[in-house]
Amino acid sequence: MEKLIPSLKKKYLEKVAPELFTEFGYKSKMQVPALEKISVSVGVGEAIVNKKLLDSAVKELEQITGQHVVRTKARKSIANFKVRAGQEIGAMVTLRGDNMWFFLERLIGVALPRVKDFKGVNPNAFDGNGNYALGITEQIIFPEIDYDKIERVSGLNIAIVTSAKTDEEGFALLKKLGMPFSK
Repeated sequence: MEKLIPSLKKKYLEKVAPELFTEFGYKSKMQVPALEKISVSVGVGEAIVNKKLLDSAVKELEQITGQHVVRTKARKSIANFKVRAGQEIGAMVTLRGDNMWFFLERLIGVALPRVKDFKGVNPNAFDGNGNYALGITEQIIFPEIDYDKIERVSGLNIAIVTSAKTDEEGFALLKKLGMPFSK
């Protein structure tokens, strides 16, 4: 049986990587920037009062990513927010390999176009090392989420980690993969 290769990964290997190789004048194919991992996280501050919100956030994140989710705990106590160290206040998942490519494909092709009044993602959200951070205000843009079954609308943080050394290389990589950057 033949293994299913994500079409975005195939596009990267056949088209994007050779273009980046010539565009930046690398000496080795190993210097060409590639995706390393994608981290998707959600913070649920109200989970201190209502545990059901965290449970539903975990379930939704598992539906979106198709992978097991880890609950995150508060590192230290903050009295003003009524948070104690060790309390579960969020969830995250790290995607690698084919899961990462399938997720990015769905994000670019299906989820982002469903955002209200979408004009593209911010091209200035790079961290200086070629990694990109993206905030999504509503998890309902993903088709896996059933609008009638959600507890509340919540946001997601998506961090795309690349092997690029500079923001310029990271931008070129994501742009060629189809990330809809705003002008």
